[in-house]
Amino acid sequence: MIELIPAIDVIDGKCVRLAKGDYASKTVYGESPADMAELFEASGFKRLHVVDLDGAKSKHVVNLAVLQEITRRTSLVVDFGGGVKTDDDVRKVFDAGASMVTVGSVAVTHRDVFAGWLEAFGSDRIILGADVRDGKISINGWRDDTSEDVMDFLEYYVGMGVKNVLCTDISKDGMLQGPAFGLYSRIMERFPQVNLIASGGVSGVEDIVRLDKEGVPSVVFGKAVYEGRVDVRTLVGDVRKYAQAKPMRQ
Repeated sequence: MIELIPAIDVIDGKCVRLAKGDYASKTVYGESPADMAELFEASGFKRLHVVDLDGAKSKHVVNLAVLQEITRRTSLVVDFGGGVKTDDDVRKVFDAGASMVTVGSVAVTHRDVFAGWLEAFGSDRIILGADVRDGKISINGWRDDTSEDVMDFLEYYVGMGVKNVLCTDISKDGMLQGPAFGLYSRIMERFPQVNLIASGGVSGVEDIVRLDKEGVPSVVFGKAVYEGRVDVRTLVGDVRKYAQAKPMRQ
């Protein structure tokens, strides 16, 4: 069954969501990310994706205290991204209890630094963030577009031993209009050995079921929960029942 990973995006210590990464579109969904994390854990989830949007914009980790509270109050396996730029940032994130770090911008701007983290911490703890707009990689909280083709970007790092890739189609993120199924299919076809984490656009259970049917290993979702499109209390069971009932993929 596809791995279900709820997301918590943080600005000013609060749970928020953006649309297409636009900070002006911010909607606040809760004062306490740790309370939300506890709800996810109580609903049967094992993983959590935490994004420091202040950090992504400021180019250094900002909401470390939020991460510490989440890992203190839950047993969730947390991956943390946003503003991770230096060796010190990585150490602080791991010391705060994160199991994994998601890194995107540094993988574009300082490949040697990313390679060093991959070697020092291992491919199980470093997730490559591939944030995509019109087929090209975007960095720095999605505010800066590059000329780096996503497939070339992935080919380079898969060749270096990257195992985990979090891919977000920016045009889909926060829009509740469905994920970038075509993009994820192309990635899976070209890099079948990668643990692809699809992110952006999930509008309901049907989207998650389709991703599972198409063989995507993991999915991150957030706004569908906060807008009431998905009931976290039943989602794990609903998807598990579907996975058990459907024919095995050949």
